[in-house]
Amino acid sequence: MSGMEQDFVKEAFATNWIAPVGPHVDGFEQELSAHVGTRGALALSSGTAAIHQALRLVGIERGDKVFVSTLTFIASVNPVLYEGGEPVFIDSEPETWNMSPQALERALEAARQEGRLPKAVIVVNLYGQSADLDPILELCNAYGVPVIEDAAESLGATYKGRASGTLGAFGIYSFNGNKIITTSGGGMLVSNDLDALAKARFWSTQARDAALHYEHSELGYNYRLSNVLAGIGRGQLQVLEERVAARRAIFERYEQSLARIEGIDFMPEAAFGMSTRWLTAMTINPRIVDTTPAELIAQLAGENIEARPVWKPMHLQPLLRSCDYFTDTPQFSVSDQLFAHGICLPSGSNMTIPEQERVIDLIAQHLHSRRPIHESA
Repeated sequence: MSGMEQDFVKEAFATNWIAPVGPHVDGFEQELSAHVGTRGALALSSGTAAIHQALRLVGIERGDKVFVSTLTFIASVNPVLYEGGEPVFIDSEPETWNMSPQALERALEAARQEGRLPKAVIVVNLYGQSADLDPILELCNAYGVPVIEDAAESLGATYKGRASGTLGAFGIYSFNGNKIITTSGGGMLVSNDLDALAKARFWSTQARDAALHYEHSELGYNYRLSNVLAGIGRGQLQVLEERVAARRAIFERYEQSLARIEGIDFMPEAAFGMSTRWLTAMTINPRIVDTTPAELIAQLAGENIEARPVWKPMHLQPLLRSCDYFTDTPQFSVSDQLFAHGICLPSGSNMTIPEQERVIDLIAQHLHSRRPIHESA
């Protein structure tokens, strides 16, 4: 917390605006949309809820296909299942770790030949970096398929001067407790289509019709963000740039200290924009360094330091093994390799330099203990 959040929360208590909706919800929506450059925004209970509403807005029905980045958290996929949709997974490209345009092109052409184009493509902007959206949007426009940007991890990132999450028909952000700014739990749906946002606003408040009594002619949800949590979000939004700067500095210290070790590489930053470096992710080449991410994670855990593997691809999840999957090239799956060799390091915005130096020292010690390491000059 920055400290500024308490002023907004105190105001909510002082004015007795505790329940969902209220002036902080309106203010948070207006300030967030102004910050990212969209015409409107809708504050919801989670990023998952925002994806669900976006899918309803594009007209998903039972049995519809939806293409989704495979290297992601399952929240990107669950809303497809809520509506009885059929996820089809698209591999990453090595340059960004995000959706591969060439895999997407093969998947779209296969769907066209089958006569079942997807109802939407959900592009995930992984670990704070935007996907390469120009070729993705060009492909989707050519096939008449809307793009939903899952920017849960990339608020504050840019793509060719535009805010991540604002290039597709709909964008979503998450304010979960682990995100770059947080409301403890919450999300936002953004779009330039104000009519669509108005419809989602109606659905998200139980789809109550305009009547004196409680009248409902459509299916609705209890998806709105509370006024108290929106107040926290307004305070957090004021320090977003500071949070991005802190995460990028953490990444740079890791890279400067560890990248000189042969066999260690870090998630690349694409030239088309700026990543927030929400999480610092690196890979270990097992042909050079005789260890695995799991062994390093266990070593750090023994010192009360949490690290994690990169996301397990969705096409490998037991729940989703029957879904189709299109690899970056016909012979090679980038996301499988990243999962096998990748590790996410402690990256919290409030991490101190001595704390990070301790993590770096322990990682270096582990790598050197496993075999002689060749270091570049």
